[in-house]
Amino acid sequence: MGDPSGLLVSIIVRQSGMQTTVQDLGRSMWQHIGVPVGGAMDNAAHRIANLLVGNDDEAAAFECALGGVALQFNQSALVAVTGRDISASLDGTPIPAWHPFAVHRGELVVLHAGCRTTIAIAGGLDVPVVLDGRGTSLRAAFGGWHGRALQRDDSIPIGLPTPLADRMSADLSARHRIVADWGASAAMRPPYASKPTLRFLPGPEYHLLTDTSRDVLLGDTFRIAPDSDRMGFRLTGHTLSLVTSREMTSCGVTAGTIQLPPGGAPIVLMADRQTTGGYPRLGDVIAVDLPLLAQLRPGDSFRFAPTSLVEAQAAYCAREATLRHAARALNLRFAAGADGSR
Repeated sequence: MGDPSGLLVSIIVRQSGMQTTVQDLGRSMWQHIGVPVGGAMDNAAHRIANLLVGNDDEAAAFECALGGVALQFNQSALVAVTGRDISASLDGTPIPAWHPFAVHRGELVVLHAGCRTTIAIAGGLDVPVVLDGRGTSLRAAFGGWHGRALQRDDSIPIGLPTPLADRMSADLSARHRIVADWGASAAMRPPYASKPTLRFLPGPEYHLLTDTSRDVLLGDTFRIAPDSDRMGFRLTGHTLSLVTSREMTSCGVTAGTIQLPPGGAPIVLMADRQTTGGYPRLGDVIAVDLPLLAQLRPGDSFRFAPTSLVEAQAAYCAREATLRHAARALNLRFAAGADGSR
């Protein structure tokens, strides 16, 4: 896909940063044959970024670890940047996160700082679909852009913007604005924190923890280890132990599963997790709190807090309702003919 004029609409990577990949919402339908789901680490930031530029939730976008990313556009585009602690600029002028903005041909979007930052472009990144997804699976080396992290001088094609995105862009142009005067409110965004408390549902082997280890899990602070990655966050600060060692057959795991390897240092599985695992499962971080974990850096700390299935479902439903309401509001604001156009 691309510009109907025949000129390829693409983004040229001028600086790739520590690790920048193409991500979507993952491949959930292929776990039965061992394919990791993958997808965005912070799926809330990913979905909101797409919403702000008129894309569907699952449209492919850039996911940038930390900063140092520079992207040059060879055609005009509508862009949004979301995540935690973001510093970004457009041709040297600071650009706020969580607001859509217009980029013109030849301009440079630079991400100076951030943790896990999503950069969404109207039309999405038009990379090949592999196993029903466009996201990069780094360990399996497929999907995204040649199955790898982006490199300097890569040229990533952009798909055709939706009619909604075209109306958003036309509104900015008509009002001679670069950055929209609307965006994702604080109530829409995940409540990022430097030391968050992550709610979890106790898992099948939770009851096997010793009393002391259970007290540690529920009351003490853990840190993200330096060797953490998209597959899992290794935790430091405390080791946990079971009442008795237990041989386990491999069982299904998911994003947020808290595993306990033999060494006693827990691991929380993340986006690129395997589909099954043989370590004891102490619990699962609830879906709405996974973005808070995804936005932590090595050395950052957090606490666990138990919750109930009812509370987890209520939090999930509340988040989904907020996103649906925002999508409806955008469609009404930029409905065809709302500004006299069609």
